[in-house]
Amino acid sequence: MKDGFIKCAAGAFGVEVADCEHNADEVVRLIEEADKEGVKVLVLPELCITGYTCHDLFYQPVLIDGAKSALQRVLKATEGRDMLTAAGCPLEFFGKLYNCAVIMFRGKILGIVPKKFLPNYSEYYEQRQFTSSPDGNCEVEIFGSSVPFGQGLVFDCGYFSFGAELCEDLWSPLPPSTSLALGGALIIGNLSASNEIIGKKEYRLELVKTQSARLLCGYIYTSSGEGESTQDLVFSGHRIISEDGEVLTESALYTTGLTITEIDVKRLAYERRHNTSFVCEQKNIRRVIFSLESVMETTLTRYIDPSPFVPKSASEKDKRCADILAMQAHGLAKRIRHTHSKCVVVGISGGLDSCLALLVCVEAMQILKRPNSDIIAVTMPCFGTTAHTKSNAEKVCNILNTTLRIIDISETVKKHLSDIGHDENTFDVTYENAQARERTKVLMDIANSENGMVIGTGDLSELALGWATYNGDHMSMYGVNISVPKTLVRHIVHYYAQNSKNSELSEVLTAIFNTPVSPELLPAKDGEISQKTEDIVGPYELHDFFLYYGIRRGYAPKKVFRLAEYCLGKNYDRATIFKWLEVFYRRFFAQQFKRSCLPDGVKVGSVTLSPRGDWRMPSDASAKLWLDEINEIMQDS
Repeated sequence: MKDGFIKCAAGAFGVEVADCEHNADEVVRLIEEADKEGVKVLVLPELCITGYTCHDLFYQPVLIDGAKSALQRVLKATEGRDMLTAAGCPLEFFGKLYNCAVIMFRGKILGIVPKKFLPNYSEYYEQRQFTSSPDGNCEVEIFGSSVPFGQGLVFDCGYFSFGAELCEDLWSPLPPSTSLALGGALIIGNLSASNEIIGKKEYRLELVKTQSARLLCGYIYTSSGEGESTQDLVFSGHRIISEDGEVLTESALYTTGLTITEIDVKRLAYERRHNTSFVCEQKNIRRVIFSLESVMETTLTRYIDPSPFVPKSASEKDKRCADILAMQAHGLAKRIRHTHSKCVVVGISGGLDSCLALLVCVEAMQILKRPNSDIIAVTMPCFGTTAHTKSNAEKVCNILNTTLRIIDISETVKKHLSDIGHDENTFDVTYENAQARERTKVLMDIANSENGMVIGTGDLSELALGWATYNGDHMSMYGVNISVPKTLVRHIVHYYAQNSKNSELSEVLTAIFNTPVSPELLPAKDGEISQKTEDIVGPYELHDFFLYYGIRRGYAPKKVFRLAEYCLGKNYDRATIFKWLEVFYRRFFAQQFKRSCLPDGVKVGSVTLSPRGDWRMPSDASAKLWLDEINEIMQDS
């Protein structure tokens, strides 16, 4: 729970219409089951104490009194349990009957939320029996206690905050949950009795997803089960738990029981702080404070995406690759058109990043209806270049009919090293960066001589780690890959290969896809790549995970580490994850100065490190707090 994961449940059971005693037994059973599972928020259906379809029986004092008696039994079952429970019950106040969500905790009623919008159309006629919630909040007497009553109640224990609405409230143009969320509720519970008709399941699902996205909240929806099915209506017990537009879990129709997962309230709080359109408003909101007696580590059961930048399904992955290519190409085409560039100049190494940049240039030329010969592809072999990558670079350029230039920079770099008094047999950072800067100089000078522009090839993951030579491959006139993470670069190149009608192009792109990531700045060994990037800075699978959850979602290092163990622990042991997490944060803070002066480049996703995009960070910020927390991980072990 300290990480923000609150275990939540939506419950449904076999209601017996008008049999309050039976229904109370079932509610108590679900409460006990949820408590054993460590649930902290349990939401049960609308009018589940009596059944929703009692119709004019709601006028009968016998049913109303039976409901109150059953509610007392349910209330007693919550004693000693650190679990907020919301159950539906009809209650009479001020001489009128209300369709209520009763919020209970440790044997006490914290508050009662009456339904605001009562449907009175099609198969619904709730206004016949019930009264709509009055405006504002007040106090009512129940079981000898005075409790808050109204729509604007937010229940807050410090770890999470909860608000409730009922069924049709969500279908209305201005759902009460909007005010509740603006008043601070991070989790919304919807107690519903929604019957099934063709297409309604899908519509209901979209409503829940959309509302959780709009309100940046967790949304727990539960509907009456098939025990309610009577006369002309059928009910299915549909249960949905959503978080910020993503369905975390969903029940099958016509089932009963608990649907359980964890809502990440710290993530939601971060998103609200980050989103300036989310304006908090305390108007007509009453906070009801309660305290948990025990706080434990929540056992995770929810899905955490180990590759957050890469969609799981093949169709979604292909669509994302196509969309990103289109964005990259249209952004570049605009810059070429605006600058009246006669050509684009791109350095080709035979690696993934430069290959993707070249493909983007090809797509941009198609948009502009210009020949690929306007792309000057330059390969610049030097000390670490292998025959394999050089061959792949030349092949792909020739197949695409670009203008290929091969410029061996070995002698130039040797002369430069001699000029600065550096031993060419000392393979240090000077030795490496001299090559990278020479390549950039060559590209820039060709662009000047041809009235063109240099296209950058570096990707988002490299920028996060600062894995770029300052004023070397770090610099260009337009960076097409700067918001594409390394794990996705691979898939875009593979997607292009799979969808190319040119079998020869597909073959060479596949060869590039299978080549280890390397800057090739150190001499080859026996003709093979001797310098593999992931051996030096760590696996990009881990770093992209750290980048997404640590930077995009704002998770603290301990939480990032815990989630990495949870979903990547089969691939990496604890010590390995810890090692590269520390490397990530050290490099991320130390290398910000490179990101502070990036060239323009298209933003394609929710994560970008451009100083003009959505990441602004001082170049000299201290990493101490983050590194201290990382050190605590091993101490806690």
